[in-house]
Amino acid sequence: MVVAVALLFAFGLLAVIKYSDFAITNFNRVFSTGFKSPSFVLPLGLSFFTFQAVSYVIDVYQGKCSAETNYFKMLLFVSFFPQIMQGPIGRYDHFVEGGLFSEHKWDLKRTQFGIQRIGWGLFKKLVLADRAGVVVSTVTANVAAYGGFTNVITLLMYSIQLYMDFSGGIDIVIGAAQIFGVTMDENFRQPYFSKSIGEFWRRWHITLGAWMKDYIFYPFSLTKAMNNLGKWGRKHFGKHFGTVIPICIANLLIFFIVGVWHGAEWRYICYGVYNGMIIAVSAALKPYFKKGLEVCHIDAKGKFWSVVSIIRTFILVNIGWIFDICAGGMGDCVTFFKGLFSNYSLEQLSTGYITSFGLAMYDYAILVAGCLVVLLVSVLKERGIVIREALGTKPLVVRWAVYYMVFACILVLGYIGKSGGFMYALF
Repeated sequence: MVVAVALLFAFGLLAVIKYSDFAITNFNRVFSTGFKSPSFVLPLGLSFFTFQAVSYVIDVYQGKCSAETNYFKMLLFVSFFPQIMQGPIGRYDHFVEGGLFSEHKWDLKRTQFGIQRIGWGLFKKLVLADRAGVVVSTVTANVAAYGGFTNVITLLMYSIQLYMDFSGGIDIVIGAAQIFGVTMDENFRQPYFSKSIGEFWRRWHITLGAWMKDYIFYPFSLTKAMNNLGKWGRKHFGKHFGTVIPICIANLLIFFIVGVWHGAEWRYICYGVYNGMIIAVSAALKPYFKKGLEVCHIDAKGKFWSVVSIIRTFILVNIGWIFDICAGGMGDCVTFFKGLFSNYSLEQLSTGYITSFGLAMYDYAILVAGCLVVLLVSVLKERGIVIREALGTKPLVVRWAVYYMVFACILVLGYIGKSGGFMYALF
């Protein structure tokens, strides 16, 4: 009973503050009423610390961790300042293991690593994300005026902006926590190397995906209703579909919630459903895809199909970004999507045209060079090479040359003073 009240209070508070305006607006639209929406000041990081607090309540109830009796420690867990704006969404036991409540003696190596991580995050945010965002904001301010290559370039720029902004912010968070002697969960693992949408969500915003899996997917998919549905499916459609149907429904539910979590707008809900549908269809048709590859004599684990899968997934991810990129609502989303299939012109690739969005050619050169650096680091990480540790074995002169180069790039090339803040801080 206590757990139910705690969950109802946490989610109720989140729903009232974040979603009441959306609910009342749509109610008025459907029933032609005139109810006024309440006005709330949205607390910073509301969704993040709500999910974090809920995970603690459930974990204590299930016996996964002991209840905290010190109110100040509990407050510190929920509101640890580096991660309150954009995560990662921490678990209580992970924070304890990560040293949140331990004695934090100053450590030179830990401080060096933390500053390095912060520097890397600032490079991604200020040099790359904010620069790419100039093109995105210019085009999305008047979606109907563009199309063709312009929309393709804008989507690519947004994929750069969002990843560099979010992962760069997480780098800063983890680096700051490391300086204080706290180890936090990683939130990204080279997501653009994913070979499927399902894998993408296991690499992108990892802590949100893990939260959804542990607290919604498993409890829902293991309910009596889902078990009965699985039995019915096996009886009427065979073993595969009997197993997959409950999983597909659970995935659709999860990604509907993911969409709602991102924001109280129909475009976010569509974004979640879009991802859920792709994962559900992929799971349902997996045997047929496998059979198709065998018929075509394509090695599913070979390099060729791996590259094709990565490119295919990247395209699907970018189509999903359309719901995120068009702040004007679903109408702009539809217009932008239609623009991907019309109004193509070679003039859109000319120097004069692409520099009309607020960036000079040297800005595009910086973006390309910076993205290649991030790509190289990502490839090395994918192969298990930790750059910071490898750099630590180099001579002092080499290490400091790299440090100065990174911070010089931030100061000289960064969009300092022009940043619009971190994108995920809005959630």
